[in-house]
Amino acid sequence: MSNTRPIISQEELLESWQGHRRLTRRVIETFPEKELFEFSVGGMRPFSEMVKEFLAIAVPGLTQIVNDNNVEFDETRSEWKNKQDLLNAWDKQTEEINTLWSQISPERFHEEVNLFGQYKFPAIQNIQYFIDNEIHHRGQGFVYLRALGIEPPFFWER
Repeated sequence: MSNTRPIISQEELLESWQGHRRLTRRVIETFPEKELFEFSVGGMRPFSEMVKEFLAIAVPGLTQIVNDNNVEFDETRSEWKNKQDLLNAWDKQTEEINTLWSQISPERFHEEVNLFGQYKFPAIQNIQYFIDNEIHHRGQGFVYLRALGIEPPFFWER
């Protein structure tokens, strides 16, 4: 049996995700308050709605992976009314992600999870979706900022 190192460790994957989250936080900070909640391009949602989606996925999804209990997907949270509310929720979830992550065994990453009662995939694929979804929508946020004449944060500074 070979004793080779995996391409990416559990800790490295978490750091990569948290790097993306740091960048997304800077995008949230860059938006003017009004435009964060009202501006859109081509009929897409305002960036605040995308951020609410990220928040509805990350910790609830990881909680389901850790505890194996079905959680309802809810991105309509009315308590997030301004930019500071979103940033506070973001920071709180950053710590919760670290705590939950430490509770996932390496074997659990390969077990199927019926996430939000809708998507039945191995936990690792669900987590990759969390990350990909955030990157995709953050790109929309970059377009919004540029349309507003605002320079977005450098995408490589995570």
